[in-house]
Amino acid sequence: MENLLEFIKQYKKNRAAVVGFIVVVLLLLTAIFAPIVAPYSPNIQNLADRLIPPMWDAKGVSSHILGTDDFGRDLFSRIIFGSRISLMVGAISVGVSLSFGLIMGIVAAYFGGKTDLFIMRIVDIMLSIPAILLAIVIVSILGPSLFSAMTAIGIVGIPTYARIVRSSVLAEREKEYVIASRINGSSNFRLMFVVILPNCASPIIVQATMGFASAVLEAAGLSFLGLGAQPPTPEWGAMLSDSLQFITTAPWMIFYPGLAIFLTVLSFNLMGDGLMDVLDPKLKDK
Repeated sequence: MENLLEFIKQYKKNRAAVVGFIVVVLLLLTAIFAPIVAPYSPNIQNLADRLIPPMWDAKGVSSHILGTDDFGRDLFSRIIFGSRISLMVGAISVGVSLSFGLIMGIVAAYFGGKTDLFIMRIVDIMLSIPAILLAIVIVSILGPSLFSAMTAIGIVGIPTYARIVRSSVLAEREKEYVIASRINGSSNFRLMFVVILPNCASPIIVQATMGFASAVLEAAGLSFLGLGAQPPTPEWGAMLSDSLQFITTAPWMIFYPGLAIFLTVLSFNLMGDGLMDVLDPKLKDK
């Protein structure tokens, strides 16, 4: 309990991180209660309400807060439901990256030698290919879909987690508590995942938070290119792509989905910076 209170006290010192955390919590609540928050269904079309401007831009009274798109769908409702997709993409993508990267990194660092050489050469090969290009290749093989985009983003992120875990384990594996546990007869599995790994949690947590933001941005990019979520799914990147032809006649169609992506990515990055300040012992004393 004392550790938690100390963590909160240290975290509150970074005001930007607190703002980021609040926005992330609001985003999470919005995604959970999307059917209640959204005034309309995200996919119901009403051509009679096509391209209605936002409520404060309309000459008359409008029930559409952020306006409508070219099919008469309520833009506010689609952005609200889009938050669900963004959080799902982030969670699944980071989960895939972290799971495989963690195993690769800890095995490479713990056993060393040829095992380390083999695993890290695979990581180097993956890192030699631009992330977005590798993601496009994977999606092209699997076929354009939201599932393919999440899989591709998860695979692309594996090398980053593998390197972070490897460097953290290398710094811990020869410490006295690990040697003592080894002398007491602990198995390799216990040493890796019970003794060493918990002491490497800080950089992994920070990277996962940052990786969440990157996953949201990369998913929006793939959807924008037509390789991610497919119509009529209310995904922010796909909404941007659909609204390009209306950039001059209905600018709100491209502005609000872009703003949602910007705020989400910024909030997770700010929250990650705050976690880094608190969890990194080198920064605590500054």
